[in-house]
Amino acid sequence: MFDVISNFGYRDVVDIVIVAMIIYYILNIIEKTRTVYVLFGLAVLAGLYLLSQVGELFTLNWILGHFLGSIILIAVILFQNDIRRALITLGRNPLILRLTPGNSQEVLVDEIVKAVSLLANRQIGALIALERKTSLSDFVEIGMRLDAWVSKELLISIFNPSSPLHDGGVIIGRNNKILSAGSFFPLAMDPDLERDLGTRHRAAIGLSRETDAIVIVVSEETGIISLAFQGNLIRGLDATSLTNSLLEMLELKKKKGSGLLSHILHRRERAH
Repeated sequence: MFDVISNFGYRDVVDIVIVAMIIYYILNIIEKTRTVYVLFGLAVLAGLYLLSQVGELFTLNWILGHFLGSIILIAVILFQNDIRRALITLGRNPLILRLTPGNSQEVLVDEIVKAVSLLANRQIGALIALERKTSLSDFVEIGMRLDAWVSKELLISIFNPSSPLHDGGVIIGRNNKILSAGSFFPLAMDPDLERDLGTRHRAAIGLSRETDAIVIVVSEETGIISLAFQGNLIRGLDATSLTNSLLEMLELKKKKGSGLLSHILHRRERAH
């Protein structure tokens, strides 16, 4: 026993942790389905098999021995739907996706665009700021700290009209996590701004002037999606143009002149 303990290394720890995680994951899935009843039945058969060996019940032992010998094939047939569901769930897990090299921010953009599109269709107001080089920690302190991975479901939940946090803004940090919700941003009060701009739009412009943050706005009156950057507000975006703009501004896509950043720079060149 002491030899085993003395040879116990970090690889053994990793091995045990991975096996424990797999077992926990499987048990978690089993708990949510009727699979537990099938497993209970198989456990009873396994118990009878052991009993037949101890009691020398040869006929029963022979039958159950051949049955249990094909247990892997039987399990795949019986649990094919659960296995498929488990693999799909595992593949869609945000933590797994974020471990894929170069995939982290693409997943972030995809989750944001899905949430924003759904909120726009339902005409639910939203205000989302993406932190870049300039820290947004001062604004994080104002809101409710979350430190949660970004997901479509969480964003929709935050901006639900019945949520106490829906009036403020969400801040997504450089680590791709939601740092806070219900945060308030500085308002742009310029008299030359369009009169129909609401508080969310003015907050988006105000924050984008003071920082290099990318700010997404959904109007609760019209459902129109807007994007604020460097004090500029571009309105009337759809899912495709929003995705292209975010990918370009996060430098995940080569500038081809179709994104918001290209539009802003082109407009500034014409102004000069």
